[in-house]
Amino acid sequence: MQRKELKAAASTVLETAKQEADAQDPRQWGWVEASVWTERMLAALSDGVKGGKWFSLMDKVYARRTLEAAWKRVAANRGAAGVDGVSVERFKAREGHYLEELQAALKEGRYRPEPIRRVHIPKGSGQTRPLGIPTVKDRIVQTALKMVLEPIFEREFLPVSYGFRPGRGCKDALREVDALLRAGYTFVVDADVMSYFDTLPQGPLMDRLKDEISDGKVLPLVEAFVGQDILDGLKRWRPTMGTPQGAVLSPLLANLYLHSLDVALTEAGHKVVRYADDFVILCQSQQEAEAALMQVQTWVVANGLALHPEKTHIGDCREPGHGFEFLGYRFECGRRSVRKKSLAALKDVIRHKTRRTRGDSLKRIIEDLNPILRGWFAYFKHALPWTFRLLDGFIRRRLRSLLRKQQKRPGFGRCHADHLRWPNAFFAEQGLFSVYEAFVLARQSR
Repeated sequence: MQRKELKAAASTVLETAKQEADAQDPRQWGWVEASVWTERMLAALSDGVKGGKWFSLMDKVYARRTLEAAWKRVAANRGAAGVDGVSVERFKAREGHYLEELQAALKEGRYRPEPIRRVHIPKGSGQTRPLGIPTVKDRIVQTALKMVLEPIFEREFLPVSYGFRPGRGCKDALREVDALLRAGYTFVVDADVMSYFDTLPQGPLMDRLKDEISDGKVLPLVEAFVGQDILDGLKRWRPTMGTPQGAVLSPLLANLYLHSLDVALTEAGHKVVRYADDFVILCQSQQEAEAALMQVQTWVVANGLALHPEKTHIGDCREPGHGFEFLGYRFECGRRSVRKKSLAALKDVIRHKTRRTRGDSLKRIIEDLNPILRGWFAYFKHALPWTFRLLDGFIRRRLRSLLRKQQKRPGFGRCHADHLRWPNAFFAEQGLFSVYEAFVLARQSR
């Protein structure tokens, strides 16, 4: 789809989404950085710029107020040091000096991103997921770029996209899925783009950026971040495709690349809910779902990507065994349950926090557990009731086992005597958060 056709189609789709009208008026956006996006710039964003492209943006990126605002966000997010060893704390100690250096380098065109330090974090089942850690300086510059660029593309993005967007999130996407299922859209295309962030074509991505941006200094800077070297131990290389996972700009660029898919599917009348590279298409018939999947397959091939053959399927989610998983939940037979992997991940965290060799007091362990349990419940509170009963029992068994170990008694806290010695009420008195009791209270307040 050519640029003019894409923008025309997107405009048509946005016109029909009247419930999103206020959110799509940039002059009513409260999330933009005021030091960058003045009333004049927001008006230009709303009314359109001459020639349809944005020029002279680099001065907004290296403005001291922009860099200071970007630094505040990076400092709030904390995070580890990059390859240069400069931590957030170390940067803070000389922030004035470092920000002055950054401003001068960006203004004079001397700034060059450092390699990204790659680490591997557990993914479950013994697998790991690579994560890139840019330097603090690179994170600040990327955040400044994001502050300047995001509103330009946010103006074009469609309501069907929920991931890494201002004022939107997982819960909004799940509410939309629930609403569509209740409305009879039960034939679901569950599509999985294979290794999306690692295989995203860099050339076509930059072409889409150039459709809106024509600043000769901003574009090379973004391209330099897209093609940053990776440092994994002693190995260093420059990837020819993909965007670094963990980089500040990556989610925005990922959304930009999939925007034309959103437009194509929505223009064809399909109900799509997308969160980054994870999306489902909800249809009213098998035939409609097959047509939607065929359209996705065509788009994916044309745009240098691939669908995972084993993780992409069509099913009537009302039927047993034909449900789908989305954002941590499984939807099947009119029910919404916690995905097995999501539950297993929480149990792994609980096992680590309640390991029998841990020497802390029960009070300290409960203090560690409660924030995790509250956060987990806040997200999964719409799951089936038995999930919360079983989870409470699992946690109390882990604590009983730990208490036995601290008393130098063998066993794993499963016997009746242990239940009498440390009944459920005992843990409640100690302040342990009960996910089942929270579920009951939440249900009563509905």
